[in-house]
Amino acid sequence: MQRVVVTGATGHIGTYLVPRLVRAGYEVVAMSRGERQPYHDRPEWRSVRRVTLDREADDAGERIAAERPDVVIDLISFTPESTQRLLDAVQKTRPLLVHCGTIWVHGRAGRVPLTEDEPRTAYGDYGTGKVAIEELLHLQTRTGGVPSVVLHPGHITGPGWRPINPQGNLDADVWRRLATGEPLALPALGLGVLGHVHADDVAQAFERAITRPAAIGSSFHVVAEQAMTCRGLAEGVARWFGREAVLDLVDWDEFERRTDPAQAAATRDHIERSITASIDRAKQILGYTPRYSSLETLHESVRWLAAHGEVEVGGQEF
Repeated sequence: MQRVVVTGATGHIGTYLVPRLVRAGYEVVAMSRGERQPYHDRPEWRSVRRVTLDREADDAGERIAAERPDVVIDLISFTPESTQRLLDAVQKTRPLLVHCGTIWVHGRAGRVPLTEDEPRTAYGDYGTGKVAIEELLHLQTRTGGVPSVVLHPGHITGPGWRPINPQGNLDADVWRRLATGEPLALPALGLGVLGHVHADDVAQAFERAITRPAAIGSSFHVVAEQAMTCRGLAEGVARWFGREAVLDLVDWDEFERRTDPAQAAATRDHIERSITASIDRAKQILGYTPRYSSLETLHESVRWLAAHGEVEVGGQEF
């Protein structure tokens, strides 16, 4: 039985991935800070050994290596320095390392759909850090070091946490506006692109990556079949409630005047990228088959939030 160590095991992806691995017959060591339980309880968690670990601690790599894993799925490394410490710790045993990147290794898109072979144009600490990790891991593989696979998810979404909304931020009131027919301001003519993906679809890709030797040394986009514009998402959400979306298409200055500064900054971060990522490589090599569309993913997430009193939708059923 292969032993798989998962770091960040109780987070968005791990909540779905760990039960998948147990069902597939792996011995799973689930590492996390121990500050929260998985978003959704599943009986498979009772078959998992739980280990408390701060992924950014200096000895994290050694503690992971001490588990003698056949596979390490690293969901929460954000700097090349952190990844290098892990690589140093597992050089002798060389398990397969599957790393969680991000589609934000791409910056402002010049052509779409973006493939994994496009030159990296990331900006901001998050994206540039993930680019540096990707380069480090692929160099390791090419030079006979630790073999690796890098998966680049989009906006990971699922029941239990607040998703990026059709405005491109986390303002919970956007859902109420769409549900009740109030106007919703959108910049850039509503044509900014968002790439939602269900957390279970991301987990599917990680599970498949373990069993595909041809994946080693490559990167893969992991998103829904189609990205959607902000306008398309807003119209789709309004239809859940039997309404037409009332959209106020405004310029950026007007949008920022009307919007909380933190939310407006989040919108700009998402809209300026507008990444449409191809999943052809993931389909061909991993056998990745996303189950959820972007709107289906959002529907499940928002329905959970409304049922748990975390968003207001005007008391309407959907």
